[in-house]
Amino acid sequence: MKRIASLAAAAVLAAASPSFAQDKGPSDILNVSYDVSRELFAQINPVFAAEWKAKTGQVLEIKQSHAGTSRQARSILEGLQADVVTFNQFLDIQMLADKGFVAKDWQKKFPNNASPFYSLPAFLVRKGNPKNVKDWSDLIRPDVKSVFPNPKTSGNARYTYLAAYAFALEQNKGDHAKAKEFVKTLLANVPVFDTGGRGSTTTFVEREIGDVLITFESETNGIRREYGDKGFDLVTPSLSLLAEFPVAVVDRVAIKRGSQQVSQAYLNFLYSEAGQEILAKNFNRVHDPKVKEKYKVQFPEVRLVTVEQVFGGWEKANKDHFAEGGILEQVFVNR
Repeated sequence: MKRIASLAAAAVLAAASPSFAQDKGPSDILNVSYDVSRELFAQINPVFAAEWKAKTGQVLEIKQSHAGTSRQARSILEGLQADVVTFNQFLDIQMLADKGFVAKDWQKKFPNNASPFYSLPAFLVRKGNPKNVKDWSDLIRPDVKSVFPNPKTSGNARYTYLAAYAFALEQNKGDHAKAKEFVKTLLANVPVFDTGGRGSTTTFVEREIGDVLITFESETNGIRREYGDKGFDLVTPSLSLLAEFPVAVVDRVAIKRGSQQVSQAYLNFLYSEAGQEILAKNFNRVHDPKVKEKYKVQFPEVRLVTVEQVFGGWEKANKDHFAEGGILEQVFVNR
């Protein structure tokens, strides 16, 4: 009798729970993400899918699309049917919000300004650091060639550009003319601009072009782990820029497809202890106190500044630096 009562109670609970709703929506969702997150979500997706199946009984396929986030945002505007976006920059989700694809208050839909994890621009150098690169100031030396994507197409590269500008601004006591000259020289020292972070990784690692790869700290660690036989060293600069990784449900698509419930659950999973564990294992800095403490040894101390502190927020940074006629265009004119 106790077993029958227990089963009956479980059935009532299942019927009342939105996780067990009969209409679970489509059996697949598309996560449109930034260029260097392939391996990360390849680990996250099966864990979430197993959890979703245990809760709902539904077998879920999570499809992926990867490229520079500005390019990805434009693809969604042009018809790419993304249920969720997991980007690496505020501007590209805000573009979708401005066009009505994402909720206007998307940053309030999830904790930490809808950013479940974060990173920072860091350096990867060849074994033994033969050019003795220690900080941003070394990247404007004529004998040092840096590799990073095109800031016009890559959120990853915009963080690099802004971090370098912030460093130069501080070194020159707020002199914007000198900071502009600094980033102009830095950009001139880049032998090839790829459209996204993964292309730049290939240029540096496989084609062996350049002395320094500048990318997210998580990517530098992942490369060193994957290509241990080639030999690379990590360099953390004295100052870097907080790089948040914002997420959002693409409501215009999710409502049409009936995928709001699973899309919301998928992004919530990134904040769970299980999700944060996978993120930290892949060298992303996380917010969960327990996971953060467990992995703290792999994250060196670094002074982080924010876009808000240095540039007045992303919208102002976009207007001043990335819009037509902005500072990036001025210093990038010949590339």
